Amino acid sequence: MASISFKNVTKTYEGATSPVVPNLNLEIQDKEFIILVGPSGCGKSTTLRMIAGLETVSSGELYIGDRIVNKVPPKDRDIAMVFQNYALYPHMNVYRNIAFGLRLRKEDEKEIDRRVHEAAKILDLEHLLTRKPKELSGGQRQRVALGRAMVRNPAVFLLDEPLSNLDAKLRASMRTEIARLHHRLDITFVYVTHDQTEAMTMGDRIVVMKDGIVQQFDTPKALYNEPDNLFVAGFIGSPQMNFMDAAIQKDNGRLYACVGKNKLAIPEFKWNALSSYVGKTVIIGFRPEDFLRPEQLAPDNTLDAEMVFSELLGAEYNLYMYVGEIRVTVAIPASGKKPEPGPYKIAANMNKAHFFDKESTKAICH
Repeated sequence: MASISFKNVTKTYEGATSPVVPNLNLEIQDKEFIILVGPSGCGKSTTLRMIAGLETVSSGELYIGDRIVNKVPPKDRDIAMVFQNYALYPHMNVYRNIAFGLRLRKEDEKEIDRRVHEAAKILDLEHLLTRKPKELSGGQRQRVALGRAMVRNPAVFLLDEPLSNLDAKLRASMRTEIARLHHRLDITFVYVTHDQTEAMTMGDRIVVMKDGIVQQFDTPKALYNEPDNLFVAGFIGSPQMNFMDAAIQKDNGRLYACVGKNKLAIPEFKWNALSSYVGKTVIIGFRPEDFLRPEQLAPDNTLDAEMVFSELLGAEYNLYMYVGEIRVTVAIPASGKKPEPGPYKIAANMNKAHFFDKESTKAICH
């Protein structure tokens, strides 16, 4: 069993006035692929390093399986870690780099050879075993780092921004490699990234962090469709969700969200959640793809906008617009001629509208 459990864990660096991780409670299940994601300085790498034993826990309890590991040294935690900078030995060839940890533990040479060749086969490194790191591409070096961690047969695999030094094409292919590796090894993976595309495409569940605090811990689909608060809604998704102030009004028994001079009809299934906000201003959010086709314009779903720039992304255009002074990104299929700058009317899909409390920033309804 290699579940991981944080119970009221804090981390405060010496001389700091406040903790970088103030009170972490997190339950990671055995064999899950968990992603820690958030902006720089949010505490995700510190959290990973506490699991590894590279950072001490200031207070609280950290469990790996049913064993508390607060004071267990890294070498005795049954974990393997892959770093951002690969950390390969330049004077050793691929074979010796992969075998290094096993030789340090004085494993049998035949067993070392078997494990190295098994890992090399899985990672397509067999033809590179005699090469030095300087003779390898970035993607090949990263696979060597993965192989060195693999051969230890750890209970937990930790990865700290392992793809950040690679170009876009290599990152995409390595995402697939790491996902396949998790499926093949069938052990617990904890992966740190600031790239939410990596998070959305790889993880079983994602921990979104801000200022050392977990904002939401859920599946990629739930984070995208039902964000708990404004931060998660804005952080997950690219381009990010559009946000506008909206006054909630009641007229002839129906609820409306008024954005500037535009009056948008709120679907009936959202009324109960929003009834206490009548006469108040909330924040309404739309994903770029949650706008309707021009023929679906209606008096109660239309926003007046000014398009200033369009960006072709293969199958779709991103239209950068202003609704009053609010910048809005709209994604439309790339059919027909290129959209020209100028005044537009855009239809908001109110069934997909997200509403947030303006003061607490917590989600009201989706």
